[in-house]
Amino acid sequence: MAVSFRRMIALLAGLTLLGALPACSSKPPDDALKTFLAAWEQGNIAGMKFVGTDGKALSGDAAQKLWTTVAGDLAATPPKLTIKGAPAVKKDEASAVVTVKWPVAGSTWEYDTTVNARRVDKQWTVVWNAKTINPDLDANDKIVVRKTAGPRGSILDGSGQPIVSSKPVVIIGVQPRSVTDINIVVKNLGDAFTAAKVQVDLSNLPNRVKSAKPDAFVEVVTLRKEVYDTVANKLNSTPGVVTRNSTQTLGPSAQFARALIGTSGEVTKEIMDKNPGKYKVGDVVGLSGLQQKYDADLQGKPGVSVVVPMPTGTPDKKLFTTEAAPGAAIKLTLDVNMQNAAEAALALDTRRSALVAIRVSDNAIVAVANGPGAAGNNFALLGQTPPGSTFKTITALGVLSKGMTGETTVACPKNLTVDGRTFKNSHDMELGNVPFRVDFAKSCNTAFAALAPQLAPDGLAKTAQSVGIGIPWDLGVDVFTGKVSANGSKSEQAAAAFGQGTTLSSPVALAGAAAAIARGQWKQPQLVLDPAPKNPAADGPQLDQAALDSLRQMMREVVTAGTADQLKDLPGDLRGKTGTAEYDNDPAHTHSWFMGYRGDIAFCVFVENGGASTAAAVPIAGKFFQTIG
Repeated sequence: MAVSFRRMIALLAGLTLLGALPACSSKPPDDALKTFLAAWEQGNIAGMKFVGTDGKALSGDAAQKLWTTVAGDLAATPPKLTIKGAPAVKKDEASAVVTVKWPVAGSTWEYDTTVNARRVDKQWTVVWNAKTINPDLDANDKIVVRKTAGPRGSILDGSGQPIVSSKPVVIIGVQPRSVTDINIVVKNLGDAFTAAKVQVDLSNLPNRVKSAKPDAFVEVVTLRKEVYDTVANKLNSTPGVVTRNSTQTLGPSAQFARALIGTSGEVTKEIMDKNPGKYKVGDVVGLSGLQQKYDADLQGKPGVSVVVPMPTGTPDKKLFTTEAAPGAAIKLTLDVNMQNAAEAALALDTRRSALVAIRVSDNAIVAVANGPGAAGNNFALLGQTPPGSTFKTITALGVLSKGMTGETTVACPKNLTVDGRTFKNSHDMELGNVPFRVDFAKSCNTAFAALAPQLAPDGLAKTAQSVGIGIPWDLGVDVFTGKVSANGSKSEQAAAAFGQGTTLSSPVALAGAAAAIARGQWKQPQLVLDPAPKNPAADGPQLDQAALDSLRQMMREVVTAGTADQLKDLPGDLRGKTGTAEYDNDPAHTHSWFMGYRGDIAFCVFVENGGASTAAAVPIAGKFFQTIG
């Protein structure tokens, strides 16, 4: 019984936090130290007994308070602890060297400390003070962690040059206590933003100012420094309007690929709430576009300092530092000159619009432009709307591959009824019995609706897939590649044959199809080169050469004698297909399209509710090619 009792006492000593060991025992306090370290790793030592450096008993609650206070910013993330070798024991004193590995903002602060223990009333008890936590700490110290953001990674163009760089900006806000008349503030801000050609919604500003604290900074908008300078006098003379200077990573202009590249800026409360502990106020993060999608890459690794702040005039006590590492670069295929030309071509149209350009020889997307009316929406890649008569290119490829030629006679009546549904041509056009190439050049809807039975119920969809429409792509950024009607009713098949019905496309999908026709084979376009997309689509089949020869000539005739003849004098061998697409039950509501290629550049232009292609999309394409030469 005596032996069992001693074993029970030894067991309890190991399980209780640094519990009793018999005074006559010569066994080092290994198990008791390990038990204490396990509690410290959990950040909870309140249930233990300690002794202070003065030899007096120290309660667990007092020890816990000291730990929480001194550990400061690191109290919520206790370290990993490992005893180095065997503890040293001399009479009633014991000590162990402990390796501390403390996670700090993605780095590890590693050092050795000494944990001392004393036998008090026949029990080993830890001597607990600030130096147990770290040899350089004192009782009144408090650890503070400071992070220094590394240089944000660049977004590079196709030549490897940075598209975005750090530029000065001015944050415009309102200070409630300085406002004398909120109506004047709103009017002056509105006038200034109109003059600067900046769209800002000020409708809720009075309520925001009214509900804010008197000294608050009610943020309104951030402007590039050069834009702010044009209206600075107006803003500075308005009581209540205040500004702050800052920097942001920005493109060459406010419009340059803005929906694609996106923006970065100070982390918002919403982002912080979704990522507890990841960010602190003032951190710069990606807020939209590629800046947001690749934020983890662009962020790099922050520099970290673990310090104990000292009184003013005394250097802080530095305990641990790491240098910030720059973020990785994101490389794109964009060509700055091409992108600028696309932006300029769209600049004067206030409707939602887009222009995508692809270099045929290497599949590189060299321009992804969204007009001023897109309001930051990347319609060039994500638009989902009927392609209208541009899709006659796909139908033509399908029927030409089955043996038709451009000279095959295909009637173009004013109206055509299929399965009870009547189709008609724009402006009640009627061409009669004409060669298929004329139907294509003049964009006859009824002729193409009549050709639908020559393709299988899923034939149009399969032909579209052969040029990349409606199959998955991986550009490294979200993209809509199209949805093509298949196996529908006879009237649905007839509508799909000229790009109506349930068929949808995006500008980039049609530009990719144009590149395939120019090349003779579809290859997935490229946009993000590094990091390389993980699942790019496989190459399409070689397209039928005889069909291509006819189709290419027909696309040329669209420009020389068809619906795009206003560009017939444009230098270069421009080939394309126009499209006017109805998108609701009102024939007067139509989108404007133009897709095709000239030399090594395939393209697609879209203008929402632009009406006839000749009035909107075709002139925009002309401006683009005139600019790039």
